[in-house]
Amino acid sequence: MPVKLPSLSQCAALLLSGAAYAALAYATPRAQFGQLVGLFAVAGLAYWWLLRTRVPLRWGLGAALAFRLLWLPALPALSDDVYRFRWDGLLVANGVNPFRFRPDELIADGARAALPGEATRAAVLPELQQLYRQLNSPHYYSVYPPICQFVFGTSARLFPASEVGFATCLRVVILAAEAGTAWLLLTLLPLLGWPAQRALSYLLHPLVIVELTGNLHFEGLVFGFVLLALWLLSRQRWMASAGALGLGVATKLLPLLVLPLLVRRLGGRRFAAYAALCLGTALLLFGPFLSVDLFANIARSLKLYFRSFEFNASVYYLLRPVGIWLTGYNQIAIIGPSLALLSGLAGLTLAWRERRLAMASLSPTLLLMLTAYYAAATTVHPWYLTLLVGLGTLTRFRFAHVWGGLAILSYAAYQTPSYTENLWLVAQEYAGAYAVLVWELRATWASKRSGAGL
Repeated sequence: MPVKLPSLSQCAALLLSGAAYAALAYATPRAQFGQLVGLFAVAGLAYWWLLRTRVPLRWGLGAALAFRLLWLPALPALSDDVYRFRWDGLLVANGVNPFRFRPDELIADGARAALPGEATRAAVLPELQQLYRQLNSPHYYSVYPPICQFVFGTSARLFPASEVGFATCLRVVILAAEAGTAWLLLTLLPLLGWPAQRALSYLLHPLVIVELTGNLHFEGLVFGFVLLALWLLSRQRWMASAGALGLGVATKLLPLLVLPLLVRRLGGRRFAAYAALCLGTALLLFGPFLSVDLFANIARSLKLYFRSFEFNASVYYLLRPVGIWLTGYNQIAIIGPSLALLSGLAGLTLAWRERRLAMASLSPTLLLMLTAYYAAATTVHPWYLTLLVGLGTLTRFRFAHVWGGLAILSYAAYQTPSYTENLWLVAQEYAGAYAVLVWELRATWASKRSGAGL
């Protein structure tokens, strides 16, 4: 059977995408917002055209890999989180628990409390001092769970003095996770009644390529573990699924939101065993980092996240001026946790009110749960939305793909060292995303009323 070739317009779109990603990887500083948005728009329009004209699946998969390989030796230009990854990695590689010490504590102490031996300090301290000047959160304890720490530590052990080597090692891990994700999508989509071609809507999405492979964020691993858990559930291998979900929780805590959706699907006794296996897997991986103050320090950082940090929010930014008007100062310490609680209650309500408990309905409900969570969050970095883009690929919803495309507008905040957000651009991002969400929800409800179902 002859292999179908892309059309001339599709070839042009693929070439334009490659050029845009190469420029983003090697010639676009984060502060150059106009250039960043322009190149992202080129990649986004090419992405839209490739999906609209149904680029041949094999060519789309090849392009998805090629676009990611373009970034292989590049240092992230659009995110400085890699410096904290390397900081934690150097500590892990030298036998130091990254959850025990804040960076400012180590630097002030000359790392004497953490690094045993003069020779070790002499070798590692200069690297830490250089990294310290590049950290965006030197006064906070690490919040990266053990899977991340294992990867950071292994990469730092292999490349103790090379930023490029460290970043390349992380990128290889993320590429491997994305390859697994591609296989799982191609396997799961037909099981859920969707064509395998839909996998390209995630694999070719510019936000996914830029934020995961490009900026080295580990949401790619999280989504891969969640997909693996769903695939194993579809094969009735619920014990293995629990372990896979536990790996996701040990990468980022957010997959815990899957558990409420499984209570009625599995039944009480089986769910209890599933939850125990999932949480037990995560706790086992936390084992090497256990200390008296481990959970207290993580809790402090999470408390700061909900009570102090704000970036690219939606509902919170509407409530913030109300709090200032009523009290004279920012009420984030009250509004942030309250919104988090409300989003949790909304998620539980969605789980409780589900009418169809088939596997096909799990992804849409989880997508809406995460959407409620991010709608209420005080901080929504663009890479968070890659999880929504991935889940949206398993459903009829497309608002997450639109939101992921518009999230690049949040980078306007980095044009100056003061990191001042342009709230008009934030408003445009959410207006576009929520408009599509409302339109799709109305269409879904109309379909249900007419008896067509989900």
